Amino acid sequence: MEKNKIFVIGSCNTDMVIKSDRLPTPGETVIGGTFLMNPGGKGANQAVAAARQGGLVTFIAKTGNDVFGKQSLELYNSEGINTDLILSDPKNPSGVALIMVNSHGENCITVASGSNGNLTPKDIEKFKIQIGNADLILMQLEIPIETVEYVSELALERNIPVVLNPAPARSLPDQLLKRLFLITPNETEAEILSGIKVTDYEKAKEAADVISRKGVANVVITMGALGAFVKEGDNYSIVPANKVTAVDTTAAGDCFNGTLCVGLSEGKSITESVKLAVKASELCVQKMGAQASIPYKKELVLAL
Repeated sequence: MEKNKIFVIGSCNTDMVIKSDRLPTPGETVIGGTFLMNPGGKGANQAVAAARQGGLVTFIAKTGNDVFGKQSLELYNSEGINTDLILSDPKNPSGVALIMVNSHGENCITVASGSNGNLTPKDIEKFKIQIGNADLILMQLEIPIETVEYVSELALERNIPVVLNPAPARSLPDQLLKRLFLITPNETEAEILSGIKVTDYEKAKEAADVISRKGVANVVITMGALGAFVKEGDNYSIVPANKVTAVDTTAAGDCFNGTLCVGLSEGKSITESVKLAVKASELCVQKMGAQASIPYKKELVLAL
């Protein structure tokens, strides 16, 4: 099937990762870690995931005029991502994330947003014509919310479906939800959006219904080891995950979203696309790193 154009609008960071047996408690120093430095950021991770699954990806982002920004551009170009719409910020440094990972693959992350926090609606306005050529737009919440809202308005005017991964978790205005084609919260994000604690599939259905009543017809709740719960219009389905040994869960959600959007861009249903995305995430958590752990299409095909 002919590949369609996916525009990813979001953040790019450099991830500085330390892996140790356990995460430190406040005020504690843990000795004996392994250090890695990787490209990351939710927007960039999702763009890379979509590109590796064969999507035609354009990435809109903002980097600092520094070594991290230059390295990021080189990497995106090597992945076949269109970087023509990535802006350089003369005032702010590139985004950086400090990530700690324990022996169970659990992580805690602190992000210094830098130039990501300065990707404004005015910046997006410069690219209105290019955005009009998108077949699908994917966004997250590591850029200003007013920018996300502005893009959703542009997309609605042009009848372009928008997929929003509402991460990091925060409440969202109903007006934004009404402009979306699909929203993909995890359990924490779904609880913030719905007020319902998602502990199992039944609670996921309740949360999806509440979120849907706010205006977005299609809801996919990612549930880690349980897989994903899908509300596609008035139809519900469960896509379970296989049991795997998680090494690092850092980019699992981003891998899921990028893969999901490639499925949608190829004309697959939401549920069919989620099946691909769950499998891609299973492969992702079995490797260390953010973008380094995201599988290529040939790996996913072999795993299916």
